[in-house]
Amino acid sequence: MTSSDNLVLRVAGRPVGRYVTRPELPARLAPRPFLHPVTTLAGTAVTEVSPADHAHHLGVGVAVPDVEGHNFWGGRTFVRDRGPAELDNHGAQRHTGFQLRDPDGFVEELRWVAAGTELLRERRTVAATGLTATAWALDFTFSLTNTTPNALSIGSPATNGRPGAAYGGFFWRARKESRAPEVFTADREGEAETHGTRADWLALAGWGSPRASEAERGGGWTLVFAGATEGTRRDPWFVRAAEYPGVGSSLAHSERLTVAPGETVVRRIVTVVADGRPARDEAAALVRKAVAQ
Repeated sequence: MTSSDNLVLRVAGRPVGRYVTRPELPARLAPRPFLHPVTTLAGTAVTEVSPADHAHHLGVGVAVPDVEGHNFWGGRTFVRDRGPAELDNHGAQRHTGFQLRDPDGFVEELRWVAAGTELLRERRTVAATGLTATAWALDFTFSLTNTTPNALSIGSPATNGRPGAAYGGFFWRARKESRAPEVFTADREGEAETHGTRADWLALAGWGSPRASEAERGGGWTLVFAGATEGTRRDPWFVRAAEYPGVGSSLAHSERLTVAPGETVVRRIVTVVADGRPARDEAAALVRKAVAQ
């Protein structure tokens, strides 16, 4: 997975994330640029790439399982009245160049291509910003423009008949540990209570060590995700903790999203990456500071 276009994001000179622009991956994994490893300021990795449980999970990026029937998520495709199926329908996100490239961020142009045809053109803006001595923020905006002469329909396994599987959009595959991470929002706790709900922010808190206990609040790591625009906040959260640790923002939760020719869909997610396990009020304060910057 090497490319001369790869870059390293830094906060105050410290590396916190590596961006891979042209990964060498089989078509079945829906090749696409991604961030990995992403780390806390203390150096703890908080992403995974191609883990054994889901080889198509690629760190931090944008992945959509159904764009007009084409799979830009990777792996099997959920087919109504049939279930998961191995189909030759995978697309790829192709890096075309950087409009801006600095140590703390970049602006990138991409083409979403399937069956030899460009469906979408994306502008991706990513920035890394320091917040405190133990936390920094990843600001991730993607703008998808329909470049075809016809309307495009974006769906998910949920809109195709699989309840609870509305994944597709921004997605963060976190590091799997011996214990499932905690999940909480301002007023909810646990995977069952947070999955599929709308919340200004959502936290995923890992233990960092198999020996850590709930009482050891100083250890571990925490990711706090926030929709930073009104449109993004309308998208429910996709949450996994018990099976694997992952959080996404659902573009097509209960119904398909139609994108007219020339229309652009914009989403912005800001993620606080923190060492330790901040309490709810601390998580909320970090998010407010990150979004305001």
